[in-house]
Amino acid sequence: MIADAARKRAKKRIDWSGYVFISPWLVGFLLLTLWPIGQSFYLSFTDYSLLSEPVWVGLDNYARMFGSDPTFRKSLSVTFAFVLFSVPLKLLFSLLVAMLLSRNIRGMNAYRTAIYFPSLIGGSIAVAALWRNMFGKDGYVNHVLAWFGIEGTGWISNPDTALGTLILLNTWQFGSTMVIFLAGLKQIPQELYESASVDGANPVRKFFHITLPMLSPVMFFNLVLGIIGSFQMFTASFVITPRGGPMQSTYVYAVFLYEKAFKHYQMGYASALAWILLVIVAVLTALNFLASRYWVFYETDGGRSK
Repeated sequence: MIADAARKRAKKRIDWSGYVFISPWLVGFLLLTLWPIGQSFYLSFTDYSLLSEPVWVGLDNYARMFGSDPTFRKSLSVTFAFVLFSVPLKLLFSLLVAMLLSRNIRGMNAYRTAIYFPSLIGGSIAVAALWRNMFGKDGYVNHVLAWFGIEGTGWISNPDTALGTLILLNTWQFGSTMVIFLAGLKQIPQELYESASVDGANPVRKFFHITLPMLSPVMFFNLVLGIIGSFQMFTASFVITPRGGPMQSTYVYAVFLYEKAFKHYQMGYASALAWILLVIVAVLTALNFLASRYWVFYETDGGRSK
């Protein structure tokens, strides 16, 4: 009995020691993550301007958002257009570069480092400012086009091309996605390609029948992360095309939310916008997971994901 009691006390001490070790993270999560999330959810049902106490208004913020705020619909449409074009382009370009860098040739590690390096500074304000100078009316891009006798335009001041410059910048920041694709390519057994070569398969058939199916889990991972990251795009739009660009052609959702919160001090309305963004991203992520069972293949279960 004494031994059993001692073991129980020892077990209890071990259990508590685990909580002690995770307490720094747990306290940080409660105070810096969970509490702000709860406050944001509460404020989304209030009229709050930082200068006075929140006033409960119920669903008025959400009713205003969907019923009488055309800027909400405009920013949402611009964001969806950005996601629709930027995410596939980034995935395609990243996969192409990863396949080129997966070859075993001399100096490949140096090439990989050089190609990945721009992604280390890709999200900075300095890069956004440089991009604005590149695509301005007197920017570097137009200077290069002038060498070939092509008259350029103000790419960021033209409503037809302004969003395209942001999509191009997002595609250029492909480093992390490329590294993940490269790791996935390294995990594909070479025996599969050798067997396909014996059967007379050409490179195109190998790509569609071996590379893509074996790489589908990695592609799914990059797709989900790409969608989430694209919906949060802020710096490029805010710096390259201030005030939403020409005719609000680059007025993405994150900039709209920021201006409502910190320019107009409508914190309650901004909190409601943040929760709608969370719902949109969650729904799209759930749809991707549901659709993944039809195109994502895992080697562990011998076939299609379940």
